[in-house]
Amino acid sequence: MKPFPFAHATHPQWAMAAALVLAQLRAQCPSAPPLGVLYITDHYAADAQDVLDHLMAALPEVTDWVGAVGVGIAATGVEYFDEPAMAVMLLDVLPDHYQVFSGIAPLPAAVAGVLPGRTTRFAAHTALVHADAQTPDLPDLLAELAQRTQSGAVFGGVVAGRGPCVQFAHSSRGSLRGQGASAGVFTGGLSGVAFSPDVALITRVTQGCAAVGAVRTVTQVQGNVVLALDGEDALGVLLADLGVSLEQPQQAMQRLRQTLAGLRTASAPALDRPAMSATPADSAGLRADVRVRHIVGLDGVRRGVALGDQVAVGEQLVFCERSADAARVDLMRMCVALRDEVESQEHPRKQLCGALYISCSGRGGPHFGAPSAELQWVRRALGDVPLVGFFAGGEIAGQQLYGYTGVLTVFVSDVTDSPPPSP
Repeated sequence: MKPFPFAHATHPQWAMAAALVLAQLRAQCPSAPPLGVLYITDHYAADAQDVLDHLMAALPEVTDWVGAVGVGIAATGVEYFDEPAMAVMLLDVLPDHYQVFSGIAPLPAAVAGVLPGRTTRFAAHTALVHADAQTPDLPDLLAELAQRTQSGAVFGGVVAGRGPCVQFAHSSRGSLRGQGASAGVFTGGLSGVAFSPDVALITRVTQGCAAVGAVRTVTQVQGNVVLALDGEDALGVLLADLGVSLEQPQQAMQRLRQTLAGLRTASAPALDRPAMSATPADSAGLRADVRVRHIVGLDGVRRGVALGDQVAVGEQLVFCERSADAARVDLMRMCVALRDEVESQEHPRKQLCGALYISCSGRGGPHFGAPSAELQWVRRALGDVPLVGFFAGGEIAGQQLYGYTGVLTVFVSDVTDSPPPSP
């Protein structure tokens, strides 16, 4: 695979932004690859079908499309947050090595099978997933979808916008079950594209929080209310970690509003190497497989802490808070480690030919101190790798739904002499 063609533009009128994107893409490739990824900000959400139809007519070689809307979108070195914009990447992947799926054309089980219109057998190894936050039992559905892949892992994000939370999922294979009942624009449920083992890619998670206490084990719980940690009442542990007292309620509540809880199932396979922070002094942050949840209430009678998720006895828990400094350090660590991992594969030498980055909407805009700071750090660490993505209402990696994280997926290929395209 060569570096993927990509383009991005902003304009109050979606047609003008599309014209700019198409001009960039045509300058990079005389013949477009078959799979397109499209992200738009919510300013264009009401015109999503027109946007997709326009791009499909202008790029007939691109037969399959996936994507979503976000409050912000990303491209190499830049973010478009709270402004009208679109970004497109064309993935140079053979048609037999991917499959678009949606609610009307679901991803089959992990067992390989011959699909209509194909002469080869397809088995999903992993998948890019876009999900609607209003979908019932979303965490369970994501886990079930991941189990339909050989790796048991997917990546992506929850669609976020102030208008219609649309997803794009168009397949040229009209004989797929259910296909043809939709023009490629969806609301609700899950959609995306699955990749076969022939597509080499790596996914990593970067956290946006730092621990403010030690890692403990949940020893008593009722639903989403944690009652005991390491045998001690959970509320007392929380207050001790924060160094506050309910005898000074104003000071305590101000600190509590800034505090989150990081949860990790002890038996869950790690998504990355760093360890969960063991002490408040360990500024390395949280390990990649920790899911951060809000504290939604305190139970003064039972001395419990209520979280925005169901909790099980035996899970590990650490209280934490959002930290731009910890997020920046972890982001750079992840990108550098990922690039080193790719470049260490010498026979044959490998290169990054494209990247997808899904970041939390709470990390976009001014959180890192300057416009596009997060994407500039990714670019500094990875180089001028073609990249698109969006800012999500929740991030997806492995079989988990995350918050305040960034999920970076890179596509790897053998080194070629072709320089990466730059729009």
